Amino acid sequence: MTTRKPRPSHSGGAPGAATPLPAAADIAIIGAGVMGLALAYNLAAEGGKRIVVVDANYLAWGASGRNGGGVRQQWSTEMNIRLMQESLSICAGFAQEMGINVWMRQGGYLFLARTEATRAHLEASIALQNRCDVPTRLIDMNEARQLVPELEVRDASAGDEAGFAGACFNPTDAIVFPWPFLWGYARAAQKRGVAIHTATPVSAIERRASGDFVLQTSKGPLIAARVVDAAGAWSPEVARLAGVELPDWPERHEILSTEPLKPFLRPMVSVLESGLYFSQSLRGEIVGGITLPSPRDREVRLGSRLRFLQSMATAMVEIMPLLGDVKVVRQWAGPYDMSPDGDPIVGEAPGTPGFYVCCGFVGHGFMMAPVVSRYYARHLLGKETHELFDAWSPKRFTGPGGAAGGWREQMHIG
Repeated sequence: MTTRKPRPSHSGGAPGAATPLPAAADIAIIGAGVMGLALAYNLAAEGGKRIVVVDANYLAWGASGRNGGGVRQQWSTEMNIRLMQESLSICAGFAQEMGINVWMRQGGYLFLARTEATRAHLEASIALQNRCDVPTRLIDMNEARQLVPELEVRDASAGDEAGFAGACFNPTDAIVFPWPFLWGYARAAQKRGVAIHTATPVSAIERRASGDFVLQTSKGPLIAARVVDAAGAWSPEVARLAGVELPDWPERHEILSTEPLKPFLRPMVSVLESGLYFSQSLRGEIVGGITLPSPRDREVRLGSRLRFLQSMATAMVEIMPLLGDVKVVRQWAGPYDMSPDGDPIVGEAPGTPGFYVCCGFVGHGFMMAPVVSRYYARHLLGKETHELFDAWSPKRFTGPGGAAGGWREQMHIG
């Protein structure tokens, strides 16, 4: 069985490649991933002017172009559930609003739990989701097999150590194709006057006595009244240019895609304890990943490993044996942007007025971007401040005990 990495797509073009960088901006966004592009679009849609986005690479080069495209409402806090209900609604209308097909399909998410402890956690989360009108339900293995007849899952209550204690399913969770989602935001932002400059790395950020910033880029200096660091796993590196230390760090997450098969799998299937997840695209490929323990590292690593392929194949074939003879045609890696407590880091950096961060989304940035960017734009323009800015403020990592929290949110699944 052979694998090959996907070639980078340039279908999104190279915005700003042939145009000079503006001399000044009201808001400069560093990072042309889904968060930065969505923020730029929403700022412009809300009436913001002189918005410039810069990125060191091309569109879809980073994590936003390397993920599974999942959008789910199954969370364990009410704020996250409400946010993701709104995000799913934005995604559902995205194709019509932006005029680009993102291949969205609502086949649901099926989570499998091996232990009673995980099952109990699911029960509590389901009760909260149901109070928020999300139709998640707890199911047994018989119903799981009815949803996906190809699954070979056994019930742990029968004494099988390899069995499952339970599962949950929400039929309204969805999957979109990441690349056109990015291109849609980029094109819509440009139509509203946003300047997007790819292949434009930032090498220095100076905060002047006047309170604004000078960004030194490969295309020359850019003066910005405010700066937003939306560089994902690269955000700590960008923040250090401005003298800001962030507590997030990159973690390599690998993913693969198989040859196309006749459509048979509607939901995203995931095993919570191992982090295994896989779904079937509208083109027929099985796409998925699995969590592998990784040491904390300040360097972003994107190389593919045989260890991942072996772990992924073993885990998938265990619960769906019919995939044993399927060929893997692509394998790649993208960086999760990890935070100490599992929650994002959003808002103005303490001690550096005018420098804002939007990072630490722990693999959930793609699905959260549509709604978080909307509220971030309103916040920056002084129109509305959502409670997420208190819950996810960078200030929680300052002072005694800062950055010492535990891993809070479960199900870090694409």
